[in-house]
Amino acid sequence: MLISILVPVFNKEKNILQFLTKVQSVMKSIECNYELIFALDPSTDRTENQILSEIEKNKQIKLIKFSRRFGQPMATLGGMAHTSGDAVIVMDVDLQDPPELIPNMINKWIEGYEVVIPQRTSRKGEPLIKKIISSVGYNIIAKVSRVNIPPNTGDFRLMSRRVVQHVLSLTEGHGFLRGLVAIVGFKQCLIEFERPARYAGKTNYNRFIGSLRIGLNGIFGFSTMALQLSTQLGFCIAAGSFLIGIIYLVMKLTGTNFPIGNPTMVLLVLFLGGIQLISVGILGEYIGRIYEEVLKRPKYIVDKSIGFTENKSK
Repeated sequence: MLISILVPVFNKEKNILQFLTKVQSVMKSIECNYELIFALDPSTDRTENQILSEIEKNKQIKLIKFSRRFGQPMATLGGMAHTSGDAVIVMDVDLQDPPELIPNMINKWIEGYEVVIPQRTSRKGEPLIKKIISSVGYNIIAKVSRVNIPPNTGDFRLMSRRVVQHVLSLTEGHGFLRGLVAIVGFKQCLIEFERPARYAGKTNYNRFIGSLRIGLNGIFGFSTMALQLSTQLGFCIAAGSFLIGIIYLVMKLTGTNFPIGNPTMVLLVLFLGGIQLISVGILGEYIGRIYEEVLKRPKYIVDKSIGFTENKSK
């Protein structure tokens, strides 16, 4: 039995040594064969040098470096394509995904679960605005998505080999791992845990825009509800306008005085203009995704791979 531990990294030099110390200690305690693969977007700090130094000490550590920064989702998919374990664990290097959960995740996999997902019961060290966006985002995704994406979960998870193969066979270019795994399905279970604060450094995502972008990716990538909502809103406005027209006509025929003038016109024009721009924006999101998929550009390009017995670069 071989376990692949996949860690996407970018500018994380302060976390590498502490992360490796904890993971190696955990894997030694359960006496399990493993490979630890770092999927590295080219960094501006000493992240790569530290990983290369550790590879010399431990041949179970491997490195994939991409030709440019493709982002964490693509780095994760690229790393998954290079794994060879019977099960693959994806986790972050900042120790907010506790290595101590690995034995429990492996036990659940041995019991027959093909996907084991740690679920956060708390989010220490995160600002209130990010917690609010995450909570609202997960609730919306749960209501509109065609697949079940468990709330308060990230990319931290264990996947069996056949789940990994099916995820890699999907052709979507967005790389939203939580959604891709949900599409694949199979027997899944959740493990609750309290998420600790970040060990060192800071997130590579904008605290506001990053969470918002992930949430929109989940909505637009796994549901057409936004398009349907836009259509329904258009019908409601048209019906409301027709009703107001009838009311004005009745008031005019009965000689009733009613206020109408510049403020009313301005409000109506601004309201309708806003609705139109929102609808065009929703259409743009879907059309943009279609455009990106039609281009069929590579999801990632590997610059070099170190520690592998054979070159798996694509």
